[in-house]
Amino acid sequence: MKKIGWKKVIVILAAFFVVFQIAGSFFFYNLAIKRGPKDFLTGNADLKVSAETMDVFLNGDWLDWVDKQKFEEKHMTSRDGLDLMGYYLPAKQPSEKLVILTHGYLGHAKQMGLYGQYYYEELGYNIFMPNARGHGKSGGDYYGFGWPDRLDLIDWTKLLTGKIGTNTQVIYHGLSMGAATVLMASGEDLPKQVKAIIADSPYQSVYQLFAYQLNRMFHLPAFPLLDNMSLLTSTRAGYSLKEADALSAVQRATVPILYIHGNADTFVPTEMTKELYEKTRSKAELFLVDDANHGEAFVMDQEAYERKVDDFLKTHLPTSNLSIDLSR
Repeated sequence: MKKIGWKKVIVILAAFFVVFQIAGSFFFYNLAIKRGPKDFLTGNADLKVSAETMDVFLNGDWLDWVDKQKFEEKHMTSRDGLDLMGYYLPAKQPSEKLVILTHGYLGHAKQMGLYGQYYYEELGYNIFMPNARGHGKSGGDYYGFGWPDRLDLIDWTKLLTGKIGTNTQVIYHGLSMGAATVLMASGEDLPKQVKAIIADSPYQSVYQLFAYQLNRMFHLPAFPLLDNMSLLTSTRAGYSLKEADALSAVQRATVPILYIHGNADTFVPTEMTKELYEKTRSKAELFLVDDANHGEAFVMDQEAYERKVDDFLKTHLPTSNLSIDLSR
């Protein structure tokens, strides 16, 4: 009788474990990957920024600047049939320099106007700000966390340079998920026009990021829950959490990369960027900002941030007077 009792207990526990894993996979997929509101991030202490930064985010003059610009809406069909869109703004004076600014998780294209204003007003660049799949006016019922987005970025580059000329010099500048996107793209066969990459607050892989947050927010181990969720993500969104790997990509990179991160970042640990920097195959630079939390570096030390970006671009971009006209 005791043996039968123990067998039943084992079976019940095993069944409970399986049900928990399946239910957990769907729960966390819906929580993080499926398109929609993400209330679980509201009040997250790891995303708390300084009062100064919050004021800039909510009331900065860059918002008025964005509102006043006459952006051209650009549309593109992704390789898997999604309608993607972004905003293009030609430079005041003809320029061959184009920066593509990629936003973070749950953000939208025009939020990158915080950086776009600098590129446009101070550096005289043409700027393009795409909405990642699942964000803003772009299609998609899931978030790609940079992996399918890396191919979208490359296709945007080909579309834009096809219109503005083969001598275009393209910079990728991404924030958070957008930073992971540009780094994941670095491992691909990039269009020859891409000359440099700037990654602000990137993570290494989606699996690693989720493992860190799963432990920090829910006090749960990564295995086997994330592995099962990865299978679900592969089925529903077309990518696995482990293949979405920026660390592997930068080991194949051929263009110079500037890494930027806040030393006080607890949402995406600074150590992730340090290891990315150390493992990068191409020329790389690292710029850390003291007391800056996730995505705060630009606001916390804007002067030093802009100076570092300016020096990096001057070092790695040749000068030319080629004119660009995207109105064609």
